[in-house]
Amino acid sequence: MSKVVIETLSPAKLNLFLHVIGRLPNGYHQLQTVFQLLDWGDRMRFEIVNEPGIHLASALRGVPNEDNLIVKAAHLLAPPADRGVLITIDKVIPMGGGLGGGSSNAATTLLALNALFQTGHSTEALATMGTSLGADVPVFVMGHSAWAEGVGDQLTPMVLPERWFVIIYPNCHVSTQEIFNAPELTRNTPPITVSAVFDGSARNDLQPVVVSKFEQVKTALDWLSGFGPAMMTGSGACVFAGFDSQDEAQRVAQRARDTFEVFVAKGINRFTAV
Repeated sequence: MSKVVIETLSPAKLNLFLHVIGRLPNGYHQLQTVFQLLDWGDRMRFEIVNEPGIHLASALRGVPNEDNLIVKAAHLLAPPADRGVLITIDKVIPMGGGLGGGSSNAATTLLALNALFQTGHSTEALATMGTSLGADVPVFVMGHSAWAEGVGDQLTPMVLPERWFVIIYPNCHVSTQEIFNAPELTRNTPPITVSAVFDGSARNDLQPVVVSKFEQVKTALDWLSGFGPAMMTGSGACVFAGFDSQDEAQRVAQRARDTFEVFVAKGINRFTAV
């Protein structure tokens, strides 16, 4: 008998660096980055119901259902005409934080509905499908930390060192589109090799633009940099620093809690949603 309920984590991610190496004629940016999956994120539940259609238990604040990536993903794998799906989400990944929450939710939806309704799509096919929803969706579908090129969709799985990350959310929403369209954004960073990521030459090209526009991000970066190399993830607003042990990360996070919204997450190389 096939499953009628799937409950799973929808994990967050970090960009351990992010270089913009060019811009395509269609306006998309050519990137190099490393996606680090985390053992922390939203909890999602998918249940087959007799009422046809796609039903969200609660809407995301400020996001109309027609713009919700969960709903868009579900429509790509439409349920059979005589059944529907009820989707519940416990949302903890901040929106506009650069942690990939919307992309992860979309990928988790594709994986879960493919399993629930036994549509038979391969993981690779689901990843290709997910590209239409966002460049970060494929890495969550594939479920492996990865080196990424192209618009972020050309993935090579990586085994990264085990680290614990202190992540600060500066309580501001950064628009990805606004940052990528900023005229001052550097778009000609020379391509690097995988080995160069770990020699200290990598950075986030979007960070200077965000810091110039959001004082909260600068404040968080300056504070966290007192404990080790700190960087912004994605297009912001979250900033992070990596540590070799959970105890060390927790000590730094505890000191941050008086001033910032902060959490600790472990980096993982592989995650299976379903």
